[in-house]
Amino acid sequence: MCMVLGMDRLLSDKEERDTLTWIYKIPFSRSIKNISRDFSDGVMVAEIVEHYFPRIVDIHNYITSCNTQQKRNNWNLLNKRVFSKLDFYVSEDMVEKIVSSTPCVILPVLFFLKEKIENKLAQATRTQHYSRNQENLFSDVEIQQAEAEIVAQLEKMKITEPTVEPHQVIYFTEMSLSATRQVILEKELQIEELQDILRNLWVKMSKLEELIQLKDKRIEHLTSLSEMY
Repeated sequence: MCMVLGMDRLLSDKEERDTLTWIYKIPFSRSIKNISRDFSDGVMVAEIVEHYFPRIVDIHNYITSCNTQQKRNNWNLLNKRVFSKLDFYVSEDMVEKIVSSTPCVILPVLFFLKEKIENKLAQATRTQHYSRNQENLFSDVEIQQAEAEIVAQLEKMKITEPTVEPHQVIYFTEMSLSATRQVILEKELQIEELQDILRNLWVKMSKLEELIQLKDKRIEHLTSLSEMY
């Protein structure tokens, strides 16, 4: 059995077998002849992640090479751009052993990478299941129906101009008491109508906010689906 460098335990025979079985199911760009040497440049490791999560790996960035520095560059790029999205990291000390094709080093790394990938896939499955439930709650059809209902409510709330015309400005000293009362009454009616208009505008604004919230929920849902893959 190969020791997990930096860990306190050994890989069991079953863990080694499971990891090798997992690896051999992946369609690599080249055949595996010597696992320590073939995986030393990191390219086939990038292909593993690409197989499961093609959107987080640009395979063209990883160059097959026997040059030690190029191998380091590949692993550093994996750590920075790929492994970070899987909550995974290969230390510099481990990278040095891998690029040197040190026996019994790469398999434990692949074992823990396998665990991270499987965890990520399980999480994606749970998220997708939840998203499907949310899709049922906020489907396009239901959002359109909600929008249509809100728009219909807005249509019923026609904002009209005040019916009471502004009274001609007359100095109160020139007006009779009854005329003064009439002007005050008209002003009060104007104020009431303006208050009604203001209330309708507030209701309209809340309805428009509901529309925006519905749109935001849909956008958030679609964005989460696109980031998942």
